[in-house]
Amino acid sequence: MIHNRIVALRLATLLFMGAIILPVQESHAKEGMWIPTLLQVLENEMQAMGLRLSADDIYSINHSSLKDAVVHFNGGCTAEMVSSAGLLFTNHHCGYSQIQYHSSVDHNYLRDGFWAMSRAEELPNPDLYATFIDRIEDVSSRIAQALEGYEGKELLEIKKELFAAIVEEYTNGTGLTGRVVAFDFGNQHFLITKRTFYDVRLVGAPPSAVGKFGGDTDNWLWPRHTGDFSVFRIYADSNNNPSEYSKSNVPYQPSHHFPVSIEGVKEGDFTMIFGFPGSTEQYLTSDAVEHVVGRLNPMRIAMRDVSLDIINAARASSDRLNIAYASKQSSISNAWKKWEGQSKGLIELDAVAKKVELERNFAERSIKFDGGIYDNVISTIQDANATYFPFMEARTLFVELVYYGPDILNHAFEFQEFIENYEEISESEDYDEILEGLLAFNRDYAKNYDAAVDELLLGGLLGAYLEFMPKSLFPESISIQYTSFVTGDEYAEDFYDRSIFDNPNQLEALLKKGKLKAIKKLLNDPAILLISDLRTHYFTNIASGYSSNKSVIQSATAAYTRGLRELFPERLFPIDANSTLRLTYGKVEGSSPHDGMHYDALSTARGILQKYKPGDADFDLPSDLVSDLREGNWGRYASEDGELVVCFTGSNHTTGGNSGSPVINGDGELVGINFDRSWESTMSDILFDETRCRNIMVDIRYVLWVIDHYAGAGHLVDEMTIVE
Repeated sequence: MIHNRIVALRLATLLFMGAIILPVQESHAKEGMWIPTLLQVLENEMQAMGLRLSADDIYSINHSSLKDAVVHFNGGCTAEMVSSAGLLFTNHHCGYSQIQYHSSVDHNYLRDGFWAMSRAEELPNPDLYATFIDRIEDVSSRIAQALEGYEGKELLEIKKELFAAIVEEYTNGTGLTGRVVAFDFGNQHFLITKRTFYDVRLVGAPPSAVGKFGGDTDNWLWPRHTGDFSVFRIYADSNNNPSEYSKSNVPYQPSHHFPVSIEGVKEGDFTMIFGFPGSTEQYLTSDAVEHVVGRLNPMRIAMRDVSLDIINAARASSDRLNIAYASKQSSISNAWKKWEGQSKGLIELDAVAKKVELERNFAERSIKFDGGIYDNVISTIQDANATYFPFMEARTLFVELVYYGPDILNHAFEFQEFIENYEEISESEDYDEILEGLLAFNRDYAKNYDAAVDELLLGGLLGAYLEFMPKSLFPESISIQYTSFVTGDEYAEDFYDRSIFDNPNQLEALLKKGKLKAIKKLLNDPAILLISDLRTHYFTNIASGYSSNKSVIQSATAAYTRGLRELFPERLFPIDANSTLRLTYGKVEGSSPHDGMHYDALSTARGILQKYKPGDADFDLPSDLVSDLREGNWGRYASEDGELVVCFTGSNHTTGGNSGSPVINGDGELVGINFDRSWESTMSDILFDETRCRNIMVDIRYVLWVIDHYAGAGHLVDEMTIVE
């Protein structure tokens, strides 16, 4: 039975993991992002590398443990508790949207930094939340038994009911939320319960010249000298429970917070990263890797080239636009540069050939195994890929245009339902509340919107969207409208001349008047028409094919990963990341990714001054920081040789979502904050190479020096547990 095979396979996998940890090797880089409930099988190896804790100290549901100090920050980053009064650290780029939200030309916190000198000065943030994991429970056997024999729609219905029943069983009356999460393409399932806090306030952030020092130039590169951190505080009600923002809330008291070590790190020290890695794709077949390099990444990069050229020019033109488009530029540029490095790394490592070799070995072994149950797995995946790739490309283009392109499209979509149903809504008792919510949304939109920039984005991106769209999924009606103009810029100029959604003030005035005829006329606004056409085309022609083919691929890949573990018992095949709590471990170490090249593991404040270029967008510094750096008064944050260490690299396997993760030493103390990977590591989501893959972390001593010495916010350091 499938249930018995999965259980037996999982047991064999764990036993094998236990076997391989006996001989301790010099190889430091450790592939894999480990589910914390399974750390017992890794405990011996981790302790041999320098861990002085037990697996139970790291993850426990019976007493406080390190996991209780790890925070899922706003669903996309990680953060860590550093005091008993709710104080947390995350990355500057993780808190960037909140810093921007509070910034203006008069109070430019992005440029100048922000520090609350009392709790009364800490700034609330709408929609920001922080989540703690309560429990991770393996329910694989229960689910496999309950679902055996079901197929198709009946399987989906039974699964939905079963998952809901399991969540209810573990969360009823607890104040927790939960979900059942599939791991390893559905080979395993874990129940995850959590507690989420909604009052999270900005406490401090360094100037962007510190938090983003190096900018796009240094992004994904080593050596690095970026103070990529920001400081927030979680607030709770008087019973220490989650609460929406209220002035009466008090600082949250976590069951554990990290002691902060200023003893420092050196080459060879044990480190571990505890956080919420987003996603990896380690089990793509050779044709899928070839598609990433040859088609998908070039297409995505080209779309973002258009956006970045426009946004970067706008930001350089005025302080207002620099603030308004700061967050959008950051979100676009980060993945853009990663994709460039990823393609380069996959080519350098001959990733396609490595995948082909693995697939050939898989096929040879499968012939002799258990009646050939895995014989057709790879061909099934690759046949589905051939059908899937056009849908995947079309979906990617839709996302790039609608969610990373001109803001007017989604802005118009937010009003579409209200406009279509205005007669009914205007007579309902909820009318005033609904209208005020839309007006508030419109005002927030206006704060970071510029019609001239948005017009350029539409003119450039819609053409690229049409150019790259697979012929079989081409949107003819949208193309006819676009090509009726000589250029994309002419199309966009006419579009914005006829739309009201590029003018938030006019839109608000029209909505407040509440005249039925004028509001219904908005249904013919070009922004409403275009977003409707784009969404209709996507959901009619793309979404179903994308989902159905992806489902086939995931099912076949589940068999593939099972087969890999059964056919290659001498090898370890880690489970892909899926935005759940994971632990990865390694050491502080440099690398030699290319012939004749060596990277040291640590960078120092000397490198900041060496990179400093007055007036340069990426390498300028505030004059007072230059003075402090030249003075070199590092105090208790100096290393043994009198330097201020700024960043360091390690051999911890990380990905997106690990941004802001605590870097923890062998004693469970915070020594840094993870924020990036090296250029030579950007392909590690698909192919991990232990000789070159390195994560980049800001040293906690630099963080504290900036807070304490440069910002004069020593009261924040005083509430931490400092280990000298």
